[in-house]
Amino acid sequence: MTTTDAYADTTGRAVLETIRNYGVSAVFGIPGTHNLEFYRPLADLGFRVVTNRHEQGSGYGADGWSQQTGLPGVVITTSGPGLQNAMSAVGTAFCESRPMIVLSPGVARGAEFADVGTLHETKDASAMVAAIAEWSRRVGSAAEAVAAVHDAFALFRSGRPRPVHIEVPLDVLESAADVPAADRAARPLPAPADGEDPLIAEAAAVLRTAQRPVIVAGGGATRASAELTALAERLGAPVLTTLNGKGAVDEHHPLSLGANLRLAAAREVAEDADVLLVVGSKLGEAELWAPRLAAKGGVVRVDISPAQLAKNLEPRIGIVGDAAAVLARIRTALPGDAAAPPVLDTARERILQEIRDTAPSTVALAETIAAAIPEDAVVAGDSSQIVYLALANVLRRSRPHALLYTPTYATLGYGLPAAIGAKVALPDRPVVAVVGDGALMFAVNEIATAVEQRLDLTIVCVDNGGYAEIRQNELDRGMPPIGVDLVQPDWAALARAFGAHGVRVDDADDLVPALRAAISAGGVQLVHVAPETSDRPNPEDKD
Repeated sequence: MTTTDAYADTTGRAVLETIRNYGVSAVFGIPGTHNLEFYRPLADLGFRVVTNRHEQGSGYGADGWSQQTGLPGVVITTSGPGLQNAMSAVGTAFCESRPMIVLSPGVARGAEFADVGTLHETKDASAMVAAIAEWSRRVGSAAEAVAAVHDAFALFRSGRPRPVHIEVPLDVLESAADVPAADRAARPLPAPADGEDPLIAEAAAVLRTAQRPVIVAGGGATRASAELTALAERLGAPVLTTLNGKGAVDEHHPLSLGANLRLAAAREVAEDADVLLVVGSKLGEAELWAPRLAAKGGVVRVDISPAQLAKNLEPRIGIVGDAAAVLARIRTALPGDAAAPPVLDTARERILQEIRDTAPSTVALAETIAAAIPEDAVVAGDSSQIVYLALANVLRRSRPHALLYTPTYATLGYGLPAAIGAKVALPDRPVVAVVGDGALMFAVNEIATAVEQRLDLTIVCVDNGGYAEIRQNELDRGMPPIGVDLVQPDWAALARAFGAHGVRVDDADDLVPALRAAISAGGVQLVHVAPETSDRPNPEDKD
């Protein structure tokens, strides 16, 4: 028997074949000594394989891919340090409610907790991930591994989507899989819960009589865009979204007030509603930039998770169910045609003014960047000032997941690998990563990944000299700046060293032409926005 024959149908193949049968077509990871039987079947099964330069980038790349496809991102790590390197991405997916499957090998059965110095030995890898993920399972057979894959997809369809981890002991991973082909086929997913009849009727009755209804939509509403828009039009209700819900209603729609809940002017709109409908959001402090949303009227909440229904804001009516299914039923229960939309000009003006007052020069720069980005582009951002203070608010998107961001976990190093994943998923659409210089250094190695994958990807590096926000935090506390003023590379030259193209922009008037040229040129392009350009004054502040 040849080596190839011995590994013709292992547990590794059974797991990946099952995942492929659900429609997943790309995996992100780094091959290592212990995970090769996860890698062996990938080409034969038709997967696109993205080899990142760090497993954290694998997790964020898988997340970017997932948001464009609606399927879980799949990450393959090796044991020990490889798995540990992916933990920031797992934590991000948990906090932001993103579907992800992490596959890793583990020590052979019987060698658990041996502490004898084997390669990549880890005290308890599965327990480590379980502390961060929705669940982590160390399986004992190929059948258990395949069952775990099916359970993951059922969770993503019927529950709050969060990351899961499947650890396959090395002896199981490399052994023959006694799993029939029929058991590897994708299973019919459970029908989405659509709410209890009395609660649907009660919600419709309350909304029918509302004089000032307002809708707040979170990440749980992004698969319900059509139903959410139709209900908003029927009610004549303004729609505010969290950043995770951005684009759930087209931000050019006359009822949209954008993803602006961090602004007091936007929160006031929601708080003054006589009926507030909250869909798929926990209304967390990180999204609100305030301790809570102080609703004055009645509250109706819709969420896939029962645990979320009363979190941070007690509802009058709480409906457990899939957002699209529940909203469609509520809309059907409302008689009549669309209501006349309210005039929202004053609210929009107050929101925009607050945006510009918060950080005038940063907002002006963000508006310039937004003007250069095509309407159909996917934009990936980091927890950088240019994004969370400005671009996330001034950049209007027509669909969900067109701004990739992590408002709750607020990690650095997310934007570039997430953009890579998005571009792998959407090769025909422009993708732009907008990151600060500090954030880009967390993931600068992934420029090599983008070049290797032959992607058309533009990276905008907004240079504010280091960790500018933390520098200001230190000054506000009476501290001298410590550890925040960073040595900068020649960013354009660094990009070229990776095989990409790089340019530096020093003059604000050159920024839009430079960005448009980079996006249209193709290949991996880095545009370094120098500090002098970043600090330019707001054009509206001219005398």
